[in-house]
Amino acid sequence: MRLVVAVLLLVALTACTSGPSSVPASGPSADSGQASSAPVTSAVPTPTPETTPPETTPPPARGKLRFDKIATLEQPVAFAVRTGDDRLYVAEQTGRLRTTAGETVIDLSREVSTGNEQGLLGVAFHPTGRWVYLDWTDARGTTHVTEWAYDGTRATARRDVLTQKQPFANHNGGQLAFGPDGLLYIAFGDGGSAGDPQGNGQNLGTLLGKILRIDPRGKPYTIPRDNPFVGKEGARPEIWAYGLRNPWRFTFDRDTGDLWIGDVGQNELEEVNYQPAGSEGGENYGWNLREGDRPFRGRANPRDLVEPVIVYPLGEGGNCSVIAGYVYRGDKVPWLQGQFLYGDFCAGWIKAAPMDELGEAAEVGEVEQLSSFGQGPDGELYALSLQGPIYRIVPA
Repeated sequence: MRLVVAVLLLVALTACTSGPSSVPASGPSADSGQASSAPVTSAVPTPTPETTPPETTPPPARGKLRFDKIATLEQPVAFAVRTGDDRLYVAEQTGRLRTTAGETVIDLSREVSTGNEQGLLGVAFHPTGRWVYLDWTDARGTTHVTEWAYDGTRATARRDVLTQKQPFANHNGGQLAFGPDGLLYIAFGDGGSAGDPQGNGQNLGTLLGKILRIDPRGKPYTIPRDNPFVGKEGARPEIWAYGLRNPWRFTFDRDTGDLWIGDVGQNELEEVNYQPAGSEGGENYGWNLREGDRPFRGRANPRDLVEPVIVYPLGEGGNCSVIAGYVYRGDKVPWLQGQFLYGDFCAGWIKAAPMDELGEAAEVGEVEQLSSFGQGPDGELYALSLQGPIYRIVPA
């Protein structure tokens, strides 16, 4: 790893130049429970035909953003909101799910693995608000996606939805999010070390290096029949997209349903990938045949790979790890409307990219050790620093 920072997540977000020590490959595997297969109707919105827009007043020119601190927690890494609940929930890498007011909802601090890229990494609430899901690694490094029933006061009826052994301690992914179709999307990195030595990114027989799509309310979960690899020999039917190195954060556009994926690079490039609403899934984003928009170590570059929409050089200006944010759909920053926010963990900058000119991103602010973004129920955005602060993003 390039930088030495006395916090746990730095390695998780920096690209690798050499492989770390392996974690014992013990504990339950992703195959420890057979998922049922039942139909789930997809409600992903379909793009509408283009029409000539009416003449409107040009939006204000881009400006700067201000970051107002609303709370300080311990190594915050993920953010979530719950239907019918005005509290903001934050996952601390050290193992607790808390509100920004300081309430502890779930405490896994005695169970999570510590150090490197492990710990409590992701959180999502079911669209009904009745269940909460956490992505975390146990003492052996095994990833768990765990469900609790939650009534706004107590988290009960704990059960594992899915587990996955990790061959190395890094590249665990960890993002959880419910899509516009009401299904749970789960990010897994390629299993770690450097260069994807096991070839997991391109291997459809493993969950590593993928984004999954499941209904977590099955026993242990249900696989939608319209997932792209259902019924295909040798492929895991949970897979929605593949060819990913470490998709630390991905987000859905709340207005369109488009999916934005920040995939942390190896030695040269950081990238953001894009999947339009209405996709049938199955996209191959290229790792480890490609890093960013370049062939990786001379590997072949098949024509069916999906090109990244944003690429920037690793190392330049301190760049080390892309943090995908959201397309802004709030009301408080009119000039930011419809722009995609993203940042870099080490360099600390945050940029806004217009949807029709993603290559023309402008720097709009800075957060030291940016670990994640959050979106409130009103569409307003938040930024998390691994150092502890939670910021509300407002006009400068």
